[in-house]
Amino acid sequence: MLKFPAKAKTSFYLITATTGFAAACNFHSLNPNFPAVSDDSLLLSSTFPEKIRTGINAVLRSSRAVTTIALNVVDYKYSLHGLPLKSEEYRHTLSEVHVRSKRILKLCEANKGFYVKAGQFVAALRQVPNEYISILSSLQDQAVPCNFKDIKEVLIGNLGRDLSEIFLSFDEEPIAAASIAQVHRALLKDGREVAIKVQYPGLEYQMKLDTATMSFLSKSVAWFFPAYRFEWAVSEFAAAITLELDFIQEARNSERTAHNFKNNKIVRVPHVFWELTTRQVLTMQFCTGHKVDDLEFLKKSGINPRKVAKALVEVFAEMIFIHGFLHGDPHPGNILVSPEAEGRSGFSLVLLDHGIYKQLDETFRLDYCQLWKAVILLDSNKIQYLGDQFGVGKYSRYFPLIFTGRTIDSKSALGKGMSNEEKKKLKQELKFLKMEDISSFMESLPPDFVTILRADGLLRSLCSKLSAPQRVRLLVYGKYALYGLPPKLNPESDFMGMIMFSKFMTNLSYLQFWLHLEALEVLSWMEETQQLFNKMLRQFVVAADRFLVRICLSFPTINP
Repeated sequence: MLKFPAKAKTSFYLITATTGFAAACNFHSLNPNFPAVSDDSLLLSSTFPEKIRTGINAVLRSSRAVTTIALNVVDYKYSLHGLPLKSEEYRHTLSEVHVRSKRILKLCEANKGFYVKAGQFVAALRQVPNEYISILSSLQDQAVPCNFKDIKEVLIGNLGRDLSEIFLSFDEEPIAAASIAQVHRALLKDGREVAIKVQYPGLEYQMKLDTATMSFLSKSVAWFFPAYRFEWAVSEFAAAITLELDFIQEARNSERTAHNFKNNKIVRVPHVFWELTTRQVLTMQFCTGHKVDDLEFLKKSGINPRKVAKALVEVFAEMIFIHGFLHGDPHPGNILVSPEAEGRSGFSLVLLDHGIYKQLDETFRLDYCQLWKAVILLDSNKIQYLGDQFGVGKYSRYFPLIFTGRTIDSKSALGKGMSNEEKKKLKQELKFLKMEDISSFMESLPPDFVTILRADGLLRSLCSKLSAPQRVRLLVYGKYALYGLPPKLNPESDFMGMIMFSKFMTNLSYLQFWLHLEALEVLSWMEETQQLFNKMLRQFVVAADRFLVRICLSFPTINP
């Protein structure tokens, strides 16, 4: 009888199980009538100890990821081989291959957990191909709740007591489920209603393996396609997800945000119950509301969607330009609208899920304020200077396009988009841009910038769903960028006259800024009106000329 050392025995189990599963899957793909083998049934089998099942799961997840990315690489290499880079055929084929990358969506759905989270992260980045954004956006609402037995073990292990000793009632059916945790509703012994966020078991080990796999794959893709470098995205994702797994840090972020908006009657942040909060369990005040993009609810409640959009943009503009402390994941599930309101707005915004936050560097925050002012006013010299400060150099000319939808030399009014002539010129210019340029641009940006771009992408999507014109977001950002430039004053210690004077000067600057924009819009309107008048005049002259010709032809010809 052969005896294996413990480590060798573990490896033997893993190889045998994985090879057997892969063979069964391949056999099923060739023989559809043969019963399919489920990886879940294998992992749940009592044949293997817990550690072995965890190892098998790890190998299977990594194998799926490697296989999927390998197929994508082959598809890109084979489909684009021999096509001229700047040709229309190349661009058309590239788009088709992007669409065939639905394999990545299926990978995320199969591996679940951090892969779903990574897919959501990518879908929120405006710097990836539109086909990817469209395909991966469907992951936003995909999450399968964990078995309550496992959730109960996490709760008891973290809180140290049986649930009946803490809660008057506890709803075993989750009210929300995400990729790393699910939320349950409960009543404390004193009758207070709470929402309890419980982390799925075994995530820290899984996170290390999954992010290591993603890093390996991104480097592999870069080796095959040097222009396609996404290591910056993997690094940003890994940093964000590490923070999100610490619920104590999330609770601190929540309290800091509540303090920052303590004078804002629209913003509500659930109270944290610290005695029932650990790294894996977060207990908060239960707040009612509907997703911020629930248009049917807004209509029934008599709440104007555009007002909601403006209030939402103001909240996040204040986070970015004033506090320098940004909620990095503002998707619809993390922001609720409630009819319960203290002020005149008629609604309140409930901010949830404070796991991903970015503390902006103070120098960066001030430069970013200056950038928005320059971008809205199309101050090309200032934009170039700030581009050098951010490390992007020549690519700074695209800042106005990224943020406002206008080129750096555009004559269009703010929020009005580009003229046909400007679009044509931009299209010609973008033909000379390669993926290498996009990769270089994203790699050059400070990490703070990447977080803002992602958050801004999600906000733009929400504003679009709420039918708010782009100009609303742009003016709010411009306003708060100006508010963020003066030195921060403390109302509790600084002289009141100094504070009032600072506010007056800021408001005066904003008034000048607003008047400048309005003047530009009037000039743009006058130019458009003149063009329309000239067009109508030409049409009138042509019509008059034709009319005169008809009149002349209608007279009988007089023969001498």
